Amino acid sequence: MVPLEFDKHQRATAISSLKRYFEEYLDPIGDLPAGLLLNFFLEEIGPVIYNQAIADAQARLAQRVSDLNGELYSDEFQYWPRNDAKRKSRR
Repeated sequence: MVPLEFDKHQRATAISSLKRYFEEYLDPIGDLPAGLLLNFFLEEIGPVIYNQAIADAQARLAQRVSDLNGELYSDEFQYWPRNDAKRKSRR
């Protein structure tokens, strides 16, 4: 699996959020400790979240694929029955 990474804006926002959490609930921390903690979360906990998201997506796709007949089935050879029904309704 490719390691989870954030772009610069996402990383800065995540670090700010971690710092705020620490300020409000624990002891304040700086940018470096918050960045290191973010790295730890991404490496240690990120794969758990990623794997669950993949499992959820697979389950959803399997559900949709299992119901393809219900979703996309089209009755075959319906020209004449529809045509006959139209004729009868015109009379």
